Amino acid sequence: MGEMNSKAKVVIVGGGVVGVSTLYHLVKKGWSDCMLIERKELTSGSTWHAAGLLPLFNMSYSVGQLHKYSVELYKRLKEETGQDVGIRPVSNIRLATNQDRMDEYRQYAGVAQTIGVNVEFLTPDEVLEIWPLAIKDGLIGAMRHPEDGYVQPADLTQALAIGARAGGGKIHRNTTVIAIEQLEDDSWKVTTDKGEVIAEHVVCCTGNFARQTGEMVGLDIPVVPVEHQYIVTEPHPAIQQRKKDGLPEMGVLRESDGSWYMREEAGGLILGPYEKGAPACYVDGPHPESEYELFQEDLDRLMPHIESAIHRVPIFEEVGIKKVYNGAIAYTPDGNPIVGPAWDKKNLWLNEGHSFGITAAGGAGWQLAEWIVEGEPTVDMMGVDPRRFGRYATKAFLIEKNEEAYADVFTIHYPDEERAAARPLRTSPCYDRMKEKGAVFGQLFGWERPNWFAPEGVKQEDDWSFRRSSYFEHVGNECKNVAKNVGLLDMTAFAKCRVQGPGARKWLNWMFAQKMPITHGRLALCHGLTSKGGVHSEFTVQRESKDSFYMVSAGAYHRLDHDWLKKHMPTDGSVQFTDLTNSMGVLVVAGPKARDLLQPVCGSDLSNENFPWLTGQETSVGYAPVKLLRVNFVGELGWEIHHPIEYQNHIFDTLFKNGEKHGLKPFGIRAMNSMRLEKSYRLVGTEMSIEYAAYESGLNRFVNLKKKGGFLGKDALLAWEKRGFKNAFVTLEVLGVDDADAIGNNPIYKDGEVVGRATGGGFGWRMMTSLALAMVDPEHSAVGTDLEIDILGKMYKCRVLEDSPHDPTNEKLRS
Repeated sequence: MGEMNSKAKVVIVGGGVVGVSTLYHLVKKGWSDCMLIERKELTSGSTWHAAGLLPLFNMSYSVGQLHKYSVELYKRLKEETGQDVGIRPVSNIRLATNQDRMDEYRQYAGVAQTIGVNVEFLTPDEVLEIWPLAIKDGLIGAMRHPEDGYVQPADLTQALAIGARAGGGKIHRNTTVIAIEQLEDDSWKVTTDKGEVIAEHVVCCTGNFARQTGEMVGLDIPVVPVEHQYIVTEPHPAIQQRKKDGLPEMGVLRESDGSWYMREEAGGLILGPYEKGAPACYVDGPHPESEYELFQEDLDRLMPHIESAIHRVPIFEEVGIKKVYNGAIAYTPDGNPIVGPAWDKKNLWLNEGHSFGITAAGGAGWQLAEWIVEGEPTVDMMGVDPRRFGRYATKAFLIEKNEEAYADVFTIHYPDEERAAARPLRTSPCYDRMKEKGAVFGQLFGWERPNWFAPEGVKQEDDWSFRRSSYFEHVGNECKNVAKNVGLLDMTAFAKCRVQGPGARKWLNWMFAQKMPITHGRLALCHGLTSKGGVHSEFTVQRESKDSFYMVSAGAYHRLDHDWLKKHMPTDGSVQFTDLTNSMGVLVVAGPKARDLLQPVCGSDLSNENFPWLTGQETSVGYAPVKLLRVNFVGELGWEIHHPIEYQNHIFDTLFKNGEKHGLKPFGIRAMNSMRLEKSYRLVGTEMSIEYAAYESGLNRFVNLKKKGGFLGKDALLAWEKRGFKNAFVTLEVLGVDDADAIGNNPIYKDGEVVGRATGGGFGWRMMTSLALAMVDPEHSAVGTDLEIDILGKMYKCRVLEDSPHDPTNEKLRS
């Protein structure tokens, strides 16, 4: 093991498969001066008791790419390191017993197509050809990943360790980290029981200890583990006979609707259920001496799953139980890991919360190493970014949410699902008023937001589907009312901040590709690029005065966007940042009668001459002081009413008191999304991302190449343009749709070849047509081009429309 150096480029804390993979990938990037510190032996936390499955299946475009990379890496490790990792690409079969489940598989198959993962669909008879010990009772079909399988986690970790050491990486076992402290130059002092190390960067890969590591650095890391059990059986003659006859191993069988997986193991079987009621564990951290630890098994909890397994695979009843493993798996509220920069701290990185840690370890280490060494990942990591949770993710919240995430591993993940645990939590003042008006709420960054409104006599509950569901027509009526009269939308969840000071304008002009507004009150849509020319953030910016800028961005990216700004801020005190998110509410009025509704109760003249589009004023609504911004996300005449939050109900009541004669009705996020599609309005994380150059996302008019001093990412954007673009943003009309619209991640074809992917989609109620937003190969992006799109396994013709097909000249916005 050798003496500990007192300096390192990077210190990685934690020697499970995730930490060792991070070390391996940093060393591969040429950073050999990296050190991993593990308190006991490698793999002694949760890695050793993992079943080692490699499920490629993931509905997320980003996580899908991490999993795909991992499987490719694990297949070549033996050749590189000489260590057999026990990889068995035996395939993976997911069973379906109902149409909704099949829809989920079809939607996933689209994701797989766009990232280059091979899947195939099986009939019940074909399932039995591959898995003859199963029966087909109730099956309607299955999806199979031929590349999928499993690996031996401890051997995999050793192989990565061999590879890392070969490139100069150091591993210190039986060394406990006692403190992690940031120094004035943003480097870190890591104190262990064997001495101190000064490191430029620290990466936390501490698994079940994540919250304790967080305490050392002053962060509340949203990870709490949950108990997971699996059963290993004695051998069964039928399986032993197959082996004698030289037949192949049967593959991993997943009965999604029974919430379990099964695979062969040493002539017997392994059954891994995801049961309801599995408790959170290590809530205050494992014991300091904990090593290779398991909990007492609880077979009662597993009985429904054992019965379901016996029903599908009758021999399961005939085998004896050899051992039950009950070990901790780290979880987060949404079940995806936390990979990327910590918030509020420079040079601190998190690789935590891995519930599918064996599958994700390779990909997470790969992207984190890119991020640390190059400053940016190459894959859009929004889905796993540590900053996707906020202060609301307290310990009590995590216990409830993570238990829910565990129980939901095999539930059908509808595109419009909203999970119920630990809600409502953050509510804007008008929550009860909206509820009274029929609101059916969704949750975003802890906030409750009306998704749609149930009319009188309709149940106030969701109906999720991959197809058009029962709320489809109600959302349509909300859109029609906005187009004909006027609607009110609660957007209090927006992230809001003020940037001010003598250096504010100069700094913001560097941070954003667009030029900052010059006249006071003026608004601009501004994009912050990455150092490679992709899009990181989007803000609506209002210039309030010479040195003050009011900035609004997506509610889901509150912590991410604000952290990005603060980390880039000059340190000389010339710029101050104030987070206004929780002190300002936002109500949006939009529709041709918006002016008629607002003018009688507003302290300003709302005429075009006095209050043009894309400007804002400080004024009043009723008796309440407000910041009125003439801008909205639905493409109609309208204003966002930004107000100190304590005035919200007064404003709400004032508008509704005057509203009936103008046809005022509330509308929700689903209607807003339908209307944004008709305007080709892009969102960060779908139509804009770090993977797409700003020009690929069609942001040319928001990029100012002429402004003095340039901007972050400018040179990289121009270099990317020189290399040539692989994507172009388009709006598509989808033809012949009857019951299912595109929802995003749908592959797009020309003459049978994948030429792009939908990033979003739905029905446009003002145009009465099905729409999709997409990124396609530039040669197929001309208006009028005919393409095909796969929606739930069915091909539909689609055609490229002009940008913003509803009101392309923005006459309604300017009316």
